[in-house]
Order: sequence, then structure tokens, then C-alpha cells
Amino acid sequence: MTPGSAGHGLHGRHPRAGRRDVVHRHEMLHIRGRSVAWVPPLLLLVAIAVADYNTTGEFRILSWIVLVPGIAAAICGVWGTALYAVLAMVVYSVVDSAWPHQFQAGLPDFILVAAGGVLATLACAVRVRGEHRALHMRDVTDTIRSTVLRPLPKRWGGLEHAGIYLTADADARVGGDFYDIQPGPHGTRVFVGDVQGKGLGAVETAAVLLGAFREGGYHDADLSSVADRLETRMLRHREYTTALGRNDGDRFATAVLLGFPADRRDVVDVIVFGHEPPMAVGPAGVRMLPVTGGLPLGYRDLAPGVPYSRRVPLATDETLLVVTDGVTEARDADGRFYRLAEQLTRAVSADPRIAAPARLVAFVRDGTLRHCEGHLADDTTAFAVRRALPAVREGHEGGRSP
Repeated sequence: MTPGSAGHGLHGRHPRAGRRDVVHRHEMLHIRGRSVAWVPPLLLLVAIAVADYNTTGEFRILSWIVLVPGIAAAICGVWGTALYAVLAMVVYSVVDSAWPHQFQAGLPDFILVAAGGVLATLACAVRVRGEHRALHMRDVTDTIRSTVLRPLPKRWGGLEHAGIYLTADADARVGGDFYDIQPGPHGTRVFVGDVQGKGLGAVETAAVLLGAFREGGYHDADLSSVADRLETRMLRHREYTTALGRNDGDRFATAVLLGFPADRRDVVDVIVFGHEPPMAVGPAGVRMLPVTGGLPLGYRDLAPGVPYSRRVPLATDETLLVVTDGVTEARDADGRFYRLAEQLTRAVSADPRIAAPARLVAFVRDGTLRHCEGHLADDTTAFAVRRALPAVREGHEGGRSP
């Protein structure tokens, strides 16, 4: 995903994915919005003709002109490639017959150039069709991603927020990590998690959980009721996939559920489902919220009952940071884990502004990629959220008049 605006979210992709992206390759062949894909084949055509003019005797390189439609097939469209195929045959005929008293490549090489042009045009048609299919699939995955990781308005539900998402698969654009914010009459709820496994099954499970969260987060007065709804929905989904005969009927999800009460600004309600507890990051430093991790979603049979919600003090200038195991399990070349808390503590000491949500998730993203040298072992998500500070009116800021 491409970077978003600060404060809204910074959706990311694995850095290696761009090298195989059709759109990026086409962008490289444009200058100021105009395509220059036709230039390399034309330069090659001219170079071969000039080189052949400067060679004598039986050493003729005119037959190399068959490379021209081949190059065009790799970077031009079908009609452009067909045009270069015809142009190659015309130039071949003109140049080869320009000096009738010298050695001529003749008909055999002309047939080679013609056959090469036809094959290049067919190959280009196959390439273009594949690119269209790849772009269509990208549109489909973008639609799925916008459902799982829907765009969040700025200051949504009275919260400032930012998130990054990087897929471990260089060609994937969406996975099992998720986050969302749901305002409601009982406050604003935040849900961040990681579905076990990969592939479309993990994406489907994430979408199912987010659908339940968006309903429960709005209607349920108590955060524990939201958690109970999520657990019930997870079990129902597992029963459904088992009934279909799929082999992912034991799938589970780790998650963090946060509740920002509507009547208080100095506390946050937290429920942890087998996930790393959130970190509170502020000018005063970094601390882990004192919340014990419960069982992941899908394991209710091991601990029956409604999940317990704990209310924790939270300063108005503290940002809550939740990361998935793509961050906590990132390793360097020597197998050492990324020590996020230590890195954050040093960074906040040097610059307290790091605690702002957009800066915070950007720091986590850059630090994780730098630590593992871009080789992510798992999908990586970092989501930061804090109470929105009251907007300062420009007329009262710094003694300026409106």
C-alpha cells in the first residue's frame, strides 16, 4: 500500500514488491506524463542501420534488426510492436538493397525478420493480457483490503491515529493483520489483531471479526460484551469453515481491544486476546500497560466466561501503540529480535515529538525494516492512537489576531 497522509494512516508494502509491480514498470517508461517506451526500439533500429552501413563485405549485421520488434514486445503495446515489426522489414529491405553491388543478406534473413516480428507481436499480446489480468487482480485485492483495512477519517471518534501495514509476501497486498476504530454512543473502541495463518482464509477471518467489531463496538455498552461478541463470532466462523470441509477450522486470532470512555479522558479500557499488551508512549517515556494477556480469540472452551476488561490510567499526551508479531519477531542477520521498547525509549528521550501517532508508526516501520534488512518473516502492523487534543484557534495562538 502506498503511504497515506499523516494522522490518517501509513499503509505500506513490502519494499521488494515494487520491483514486480506492473504499474511501477510503466511509470519508469514515462517522462512528464508522456510515454517514452517507443524510444529504445527506435534507437536500436537506427543503430543497426548505421552500423550496417559502416560494415563491408560479408560481415553484415542487418539481420540483427530482428531484435527491434523483440525489444518493443517487452515494453510497448501490441500495436506499437506490430508497427516496429513492419518498420523492421521495411528498413531491412531498403538498407539491404541500397548497395546492389555489395553482399546482400537476401531473402532468408528477410524471412527471419518477418517471422521474428510476428512472434514478437504475439508475445506482446500475451504479455499485455497478463498485465491486464494482474492489474485486475490488484484491483480486487485493493477492494478486499479496503474492507479489511478501511480508510479511517482524520480524528475519527475523537482519536488521532496512524497505522502501517507491510506484507511478508512480496507479491501480496493484504493479509491477516487488521485494525479499525468504531465510534459509538458508549465511547470509541479500537480493535487491532493478527489472524493465525496466511492466505485468503486469514483475510476472510479478519473480515468476519471486523464485521462483528463494527456492530458490537457501536451497540454494546460494555467492552466485555464486545469481546464476548467477537469470541462468539470467531467460533461460529470456525464451525462454518469446518462444515465446508476446509482444513483451517482451528484458526485463531490474537488481538487487542481498547475502549475510550465517552465520559472520561484520563483512562482506557483494555482487553488482550493472547497479544502483546499495548505500549503507552509519551514525553515522559515508554511503558507497557499492566494488562495480562488472555487467550486468543477462538479458545473460549479453554476459559469459559465473559472476557475481563481492565481500566488503566492514560495521560492525555500518551499514545497507545499496538504491534503484531511481524515487529516483535523481526530478526537481524544474527538472529537477534528487534528490541522495540528500548529503541522507542531512546528515541522519545531524544525527541518527545516521536510520540505523535504518525511519527510513531513511521519510526516502527523504519526500525523494523532496518533491523531485518527488509526480510520480513510475517505480516507487520503497527497502529498508534491517542485522544485528539483540542484544536487551537489560530486567533489565540501566539497572540496573533484572526
